[in-house]
Amino acid sequence: MSTGSGDRAPHGRSHRPHPLSPLWATGGLRPFSIKAKLGTLVVVSVFITTGLLMVAMYTATELRFITVFSIIATLLITQFVAHSLTAPLDEMNTVARSISNGDYTRRVRGAGRRDELGDLAVTINRMADELAAQDQQRKELVANVSHELRTPIAGLRAVLENVVDGVMSADPETMRTALKQTERLGRLVETLLDLSRLDNGVVPLKARRFEVWPYLSGVLKEANMAVSQRAGIASGSGTHTRTDVHLHLDVSPPELTAHADPERIHQVVANLIDNAVKHSPAHGRVTVRARRGPSPESLVLEVLDEGPGIPQSEWHRVFERFNRGNAGQSANGKGDGGTGLGLAIARWAVDLHGGRIGVAESERGCRIKVTLPGEPRTQS
Repeated sequence: MSTGSGDRAPHGRSHRPHPLSPLWATGGLRPFSIKAKLGTLVVVSVFITTGLLMVAMYTATELRFITVFSIIATLLITQFVAHSLTAPLDEMNTVARSISNGDYTRRVRGAGRRDELGDLAVTINRMADELAAQDQQRKELVANVSHELRTPIAGLRAVLENVVDGVMSADPETMRTALKQTERLGRLVETLLDLSRLDNGVVPLKARRFEVWPYLSGVLKEANMAVSQRAGIASGSGTHTRTDVHLHLDVSPPELTAHADPERIHQVVANLIDNAVKHSPAHGRVTVRARRGPSPESLVLEVLDEGPGIPQSEWHRVFERFNRGNAGQSANGKGDGGTGLGLAIARWAVDLHGGRIGVAESERGCRIKVTLPGEPRTQS
C-alpha cells in the first residue's frame, strides 16, 4: 500500500520550545542574544573610558589624549559588534531575494548562531525547504495530471475519429468504450475538485446519524460493481480495477450506528479500499472493519490488506500529497496510474470531522485506522 503519514494530530500543535533553542530562550535574556551583546558593548565602553580617565588622573597624560584613545577603542569595539550583526542580515537579504525570484537552493549559513539572528536563519532555511517542496509538488501535479489526461483523451479521440470516418459504427460496444474514457476523465476531475476543496476549506459537513452495516455494505457493493464495469481502465480516485481481490466487511455489533457526513466518509472508505486493493497480492483479501468508538455515535474504522505493508519509518509520510509510495508501484510491480492524492483527500475528510487517521500496527500487510468522534456534545 502506498506510503504516507502516520497518526498525526489534525488539530493544532503543542506549544513547545523550538528543538534548536535552549529552554531559557522562551523568555528572559539569553547569554548570546543581541540584547546581551549590545549591553556588553555599553559596559565595555564604560569600563574603557573609566580606566583611561583613572590613568589620566594618576599620570601626567593629558585628558585630550585620553579622550581620543577612548573614542578610538569604543569605535573599534562597536565596529566589531556591528559587523557581527549586520553581515548575517546582508546574507539573509540576499537569500530572501533569491527565494523571491524562485531560486530555493540558497540557504543562510548562520543557522548555528545562538542568538535571534540564528533563529531567523533557521526560519528562513525552513521556509526555503517548504517552498522548494511545494514547488516540486506543483511540478509533480502538472506531470501527473498531464499523464492521466493524455491517455483517456487520446482513446476518446481515436474512438470518435473512427466513428466520424466510418471506420467504426456507433454501436453500443463502441459507445461503451467512449463512455469508459469519459468516466476516467470525470474521476480525475473529481479528484482535482476535492484537492481544491481541501485547499480552500469551503466544504461544510452535513453530518447525520446512519446505520454502519448497510452503509458500508453499499460502499463495498459499489466498488465491486464499478470494477466489473471498468476492468482494465486505470483508476482515478476511489475506484479500484482488480477483480482478483476479495472485499470483506466486518461490523460489530450489526446494529452499530454513527454520526458523520456519509458523503465524506464514502470518500475515506473508497480511497482506502482503492489503495489497499492496488497493493494486495493476487487473490488477496481486503477487510473493512467497523467498531463502536469511545463516545456516543463515534466510530472506529479499519481497512486491512495482505500486501507488503509500510515500513514504520515511512508512516509519517502516508497521507502527504503526491506521495505515491514505491514510485507508485502496485503489488504486481506496475504503476498504478494514481495521482498520489487519494490518501491526502481521505485525511482531509477525516480532519473535517475532527477525527484521526493513521497507520496502525499489523502482523501482516497494512492497517489504516480511522477514528471519528461522533455526535458533538452540547454545552449545558
